[in-house]
Amino acid sequence: MANHASFLDGPLLFMLIPHPVRVLLKKEAFRIPIIGLGMKCIGFIPVDRKGLRGGKQSIDKASQLIREKGYSFLIFPEGTRRREGLLQPFKRGGFFLAINSQVSVVPITIKGSFEIMPRGSFFIKKGKMKIIFHEPVQVKGFHQNNLPELLNKVRNIIQSGLD
Repeated sequence: MANHASFLDGPLLFMLIPHPVRVLLKKEAFRIPIIGLGMKCIGFIPVDRKGLRGGKQSIDKASQLIREKGYSFLIFPEGTRRREGLLQPFKRGGFFLAINSQVSVVPITIKGSFEIMPRGSFFIKKGKMKIIFHEPVQVKGFHQNNLPELLNKVRNIIQSGLD
C-alpha cells in the first residue's frame, strides 16, 4: 500500500516491485479504450466504489487470485491522487483484502512525485523522487472489528516517510 500523489506512482512501482503485481482500481478506469481491455486481460480487478456489495465481490476475487496465483496487489488506500500533496484519509477496502487473505501489508512511501507531476498536469518536471519500502505489517490478530487499528498503523508508517 502506497500513498498516491501523481500519475507516475503506479507505473514507477510496477517497475520496482520484483514479482507479479495486480491492481484493484475504480471500474471507471476500465472504460479507457484499449488500456481498459488490457487491464482486464492481465487480471486487474474493477471496484464499484458506490456500493458495498461490489466492493466485497472485488475483494473476494482478489483474495482468490492471491491464494491461487500468488499475486500481490498494489493498493493506493487514499483511493485517488491527492490535489494538494498531503496524505488523505485511507479507505478500508485494501485492509479488508489483507485481513481476508491473511497477507502482510507492505507500506510504501513515495516522496517527490507530486512536485514532478501533480494531479491535473500532463507534463513531467525535473526533480527527484524517493521510494521507501517499509517493513511489512503482519495482519495476524486483526479482523473487521479492529480494522481501524491496522489502517492507522499503516497510515502512520507511510506518513513517517513523508515527514
